[in-house]
Amino acid sequence: MPEAAIVHIVDDDASLGEALASLFRSVGLEPRLYGSAQAFLDAELPDAPGCLVLDVRLPGLSGLDFQAQLAQLGIGLPVVLMTGHGDIPMSVRGMKAGAVDFLPKPFREQDMLDAVTTGIERDRQRRAVDGGRRALEERFATLSPRERQVMALVTAGKLNKQVAGELSLSEITVKIHRGAAMRKMGARSLADLVRMAEALRVGA
Repeated sequence: MPEAAIVHIVDDDASLGEALASLFRSVGLEPRLYGSAQAFLDAELPDAPGCLVLDVRLPGLSGLDFQAQLAQLGIGLPVVLMTGHGDIPMSVRGMKAGAVDFLPKPFREQDMLDAVTTGIERDRQRRAVDGGRRALEERFATLSPRERQVMALVTAGKLNKQVAGELSLSEITVKIHRGAAMRKMGARSLADLVRMAEALRVGA
């Protein structure tokens, strides 16, 4: 079963927020309502895939300023913007800043659901990539300093004999360190190890 997704609704219009919450609940999504950008920032965010539905015109911090602040804070939730009449230039700015979609009010329910579904899928993919990188970093942290040196050199294309000469080791010792690095990293082949080194920027 995929992890339950949460839709964060930031809008000072309580009636619209409740209507959206009801819509999202009807398709099995969990809505969270916030009356302002600050209320969202003050809340504890759950560790779950999600999407942010945001009105571009909010009291205090505008929706676009809020979107920029989220990026600065490292909050990677995809954003769906809702706009009133005449806010199209603001929406274009929001899209250029990475918003999933912008929906002029009044919008069709299906358009909102489509945009939110796209946002949640994008967030699931981001979380999978982040999780994979974290797992790689954790495995890399188990390598000894010598294993890291050997991994950096062999994934840079050097032969065992060249690595041995560079590190003043015997070739058999290099093979042992290389085998240990591959085992600890979970690499099935040298190509696997090279991809991992690139993802970790080993030797970069």
